[in-house]
Amino acid sequence: MFYGLSKFFKSLLPKKLFYRALLIVAAPIIILQVTVSIVFFDSLWIKTNKGMTRALVGEIVTFVEAYDNEKYNRDILVDLFQKNLNFNVKFLDNKILPKKITERWFSPIDRSLRRELKSKMLNYWFDTTSYKDLIDLKIGHDQGYFQFYISKDRVTNSSARMFALWITFPAFLLILIAMIFLKNQTRPIINLAKASEKFGKGENIDEFRPSGALEIRKAGYEFERMRKRIIRHLNQRSEMLSGISHDLRTPLTRIKLQLTFIKDKIISKKLSDDVIEMEKMLTEYLQFSSLQSTKETETFDISDLLKSTVKKYEKKEITIDTTDRVYFHGKKNLIRRCFNNLIDNAIKYSNNIAIQLNKTANNITITIDDDGPGIPLDERKNVFKAFYKIDKSRGGAKSSVGLGLSIASDTIRSHGGNIKLETSPTNGLRVKIFLPF
Repeated sequence: MFYGLSKFFKSLLPKKLFYRALLIVAAPIIILQVTVSIVFFDSLWIKTNKGMTRALVGEIVTFVEAYDNEKYNRDILVDLFQKNLNFNVKFLDNKILPKKITERWFSPIDRSLRRELKSKMLNYWFDTTSYKDLIDLKIGHDQGYFQFYISKDRVTNSSARMFALWITFPAFLLILIAMIFLKNQTRPIINLAKASEKFGKGENIDEFRPSGALEIRKAGYEFERMRKRIIRHLNQRSEMLSGISHDLRTPLTRIKLQLTFIKDKIISKKLSDDVIEMEKMLTEYLQFSSLQSTKETETFDISDLLKSTVKKYEKKEITIDTTDRVYFHGKKNLIRRCFNNLIDNAIKYSNNIAIQLNKTANNITITIDDDGPGIPLDERKNVFKAFYKIDKSRGGAKSSVGLGLSIASDTIRSHGGNIKLETSPTNGLRVKIFLPF
């Protein structure tokens, strides 16, 4: 049960570090401000307004009782209250109080005024909304009622608005300052994440300069050291393979020359085919291992690239359905080679090929369907391994080195995408490519 509650509360929290840190900073400030405001509102503002309203109602009761006393001159009494207590009052004879009360249940002024008038057992009606600075109050008396126009300052404390302003403004100012500082603290993390993403996709990045707090700087320094070690390793591997290529091509060339002197043409042909296959294997292996050394990235129309790749085959059996103008940032030559490898495989083992490109909000999806023999489920992971060939289901031709799908998989994954093998609608093979958009 507690695990479920914990998971529920975690789902409510923001996912980004900036907003989590802002919540940690802002929540105590907001809670403190709300607490102080409630305490002030309850202990000072409400109690003060309650006392002011009680005093006002007491003055009104005093006026009504004095008005009924025959000892006092009523005109002098009205003038006296208007002069000293800021009352605008008159008696309207033979008038009936309005039945509809316009008081607001959520207004502290209306609630306190209604409470005090009821406690004095007065027949009343009041309106606090028709006039900006006045309260229209009617008190029933004999065959008419008293009409009072009272300033709202008599029942409310004007310092409440200033208090609300000064307690809210510093809170927002502190939160704004905290946002600026938090933005500066999270920016180095974002820069490190962007550099890691670019390097993971094989893009060339400039010298990364760590910044921010000590822990973030340490992570940045370690990333830069790791990046340099990986680049050095890739360069050493490329140089070693280049040397191997040069060393192996020379004896292969000599073997080819020696084969021309063999009189048995059948043996000569078999050996020559083996040498050609070795040369092809060597070439493709060098291309496969040098993928990471390709540095250039650019923004290009992947839909146009796919169309031009298909057009070069000049085959009516290949149908294509794409969305126009789908721009993608990556290594154009590697993406083209990936398409070539996948289409070559489809042509080798099938008769009809259907290619489709769709774009969503976050991904570019490319689907290549054929009507060939397909690949068994238990072999679909193995075919992405270098030099792995399936002899049973896909023909096992000698011309296949086993690097086509490996190169395609490495190319897609180096661009942050994914590649899957499924069964096509014609029971052949479906290659599904996902690239981040």
